[in-house]
Amino acid sequence: MTTFLAGGTGTPKLLDGVGAAFDPAAVTVVANTGDDVELGGHLVCPDLDTVLFHGGGVLDRETWWGIDGDTTATHDELRRLASAADLPDGPHYLPPDRQTEGRRLARWRRFSAVGEFMTIGDRDRAVHLTRTGLLDEGHTLTEVTRLLADAFGLKMGLLPMSDDPVATIVHTEAGAMHFQEYWVARRAAPVVTDVEFRGAETAEPTPEVLDALGDPVVIGPSNPITSVGPIRALPGIDDALDATPVVAVSPFVEDEVFSGPAAELMRGVGRDASTAGVAAAYPFVDAFVLDTDDGTDLDRPTVRTDTRIDTDTDARRVIRAVAEALTEVS
Repeated sequence: MTTFLAGGTGTPKLLDGVGAAFDPAAVTVVANTGDDVELGGHLVCPDLDTVLFHGGGVLDRETWWGIDGDTTATHDELRRLASAADLPDGPHYLPPDRQTEGRRLARWRRFSAVGEFMTIGDRDRAVHLTRTGLLDEGHTLTEVTRLLADAFGLKMGLLPMSDDPVATIVHTEAGAMHFQEYWVARRAAPVVTDVEFRGAETAEPTPEVLDALGDPVVIGPSNPITSVGPIRALPGIDDALDATPVVAVSPFVEDEVFSGPAAELMRGVGRDASTAGVAAAYPFVDAFVLDTDDGTDLDRPTVRTDTRIDTDTDARRVIRAVAEALTEVS
């Protein structure tokens, strides 16, 4: 058995090649839920859904978000109505007193549907409505995720990091905002001054997650701050990682990041935006997979390959390097 920590697009891209070295049926993916938002009353779980749609063979691989070929009639009409009514553009947070009342799924991440700042496809929306409906019926997020994984025919196991709500809040020179506002609405433009995982101190990893972390763990080339950080913020996670073999793929080639806002976020929390900075942020990692052009000298075993992942062939190459690194530390 092997467990992958997933957030953003880095680890899902890596999972394209998982069969080159691992039995997919013996793989469990633990997904970040700090990015989740309640949008117009339904819970959107971006990192869970990327793995869900990826495993179900329906992921839009141009955007690595949503369902391939999906229509956006409802989203388009929401945008039209907001414009026609001359309502302010951009994210509409619910008032502070509405952020944490009622359902347990709320944790300072509630947005109105007005103007819908995230593009939600029509089939995609059906997933979010089903998820929220099942939560309202009393199911846990873990149970709901298992039901959805069955519906999409996933071969790998898929777990949310917690059944409790955690919100990734990015503190910037323009003020504090949910990660989705920072990344989707503002395109990572505001300068980051800190990152907070609101609710993590009272959230708990599920028994299923702790059990999965008893197996060797792979951290793909995901953002260390907002993709892996919320998982690590949960009580007991770092201790569990310290007690099991862990291999990480760097999202950097020295100080050049492959994609996304990892560099800005790492600098914002006082980390060096580089492979060396990732290694310093991951003291529990036993071995790293680095790019062949990355000359960073680490104090832990290192396997080098071309770590850029643009195709299934790329993913299989990196997965084989991950498996090699695991043999050195298992």
